[in-house]
Amino acid sequence: MLYAIVAALLVLADQVVKLLVRTHIPLGSSVPFLPHVMDLTYVQNTGAAFSILQEHTWLLTLISMLLVSAMLVLVARRIIAGKLGIWAATLIVAGGIGNLIDRVALGYVTDMFRTLFMNFAVFNVADCFITVGVVLLAVYILFFYEQSHPEQEDNA
Repeated sequence: MLYAIVAALLVLADQVVKLLVRTHIPLGSSVPFLPHVMDLTYVQNTGAAFSILQEHTWLLTLISMLLVSAMLVLVARRIIAGKLGIWAATLIVAGGIGNLIDRVALGYVTDMFRTLFMNFAVFNVADCFITVGVVLLAVYILFFYEQSHPEQEDNA
């Protein structure tokens, strides 16, 4: 239950930040955020990361729905287990739902974080959740998965 509450709060935080950006920053404009590091730039992204599959929102919506559903099934069936695995899944699901809400409601994802120290894609809060979640999931799979599933070692 704790993980569901945290996921809901993360989705809410993502949606509040996106609403504030859409409300207070004109499309394509920037405002300083972290001097010499990052600006807030309002971008409407109809694609995925780095604008891949731009203008294919329906496909990205379907993929997002499938990935969020798959992550929930993996947790429900205890394929992803242990605290690290569940926290990773929580972040991935929250980020996926946050971007899915944008795609369904707006037809695009609201992005806002633009790095100033390197040329990188503009991204959003949900993207941060997904990225951290995927890194944690990789750590879980590489270093802790077998500890969470000792019965599989007995069957080998």
